[in-house]
Amino acid sequence: QVQLVESGGGLVQPGGSLRLSCAASGFTLKTYAIGWFRQAPGKEREGVSCASTIDDNTYYADSVKGRFTIFRDSAKNTVDLEMNSLRLEDTAVYYCAAGYANPLVCIPIGYDHWGQGTQVTVSS
Repeated sequence: QVQLVESGGGLVQPGGSLRLSCAASGFTLKTYAIGWFRQAPGKEREGVSCASTIDDNTYYADSVKGRFTIFRDSAKNTVDLEMNSLRLEDTAVYYCAAGYANPLVCIPIGYDHWGQGTQVTVSS
């Protein structure tokens, strides 16, 4: 059974940090482009960070550059998102995804496998 499971979400104060983790089962992540997306209430799902499997190409949305870092662990078949200096506007449900997509475009189209999402709430 192909599955992606996110963990690590929660409530954090502005300026705080969280690390999200996504574990894959039933398939090997290293053969896919991987990405983290988020969706806030009333907004479309947007790409936060996407990474290639075959080279170092990595995309970050302008709003998270310098604050978020994507990590891939092929041995563990996981992909993490380290989030620092969190802001109120980072509040959203965060999803990890895998697919045969262009990671430098980082849009939901082309990502075939999705996790169930994990809530990140930034609030004082």
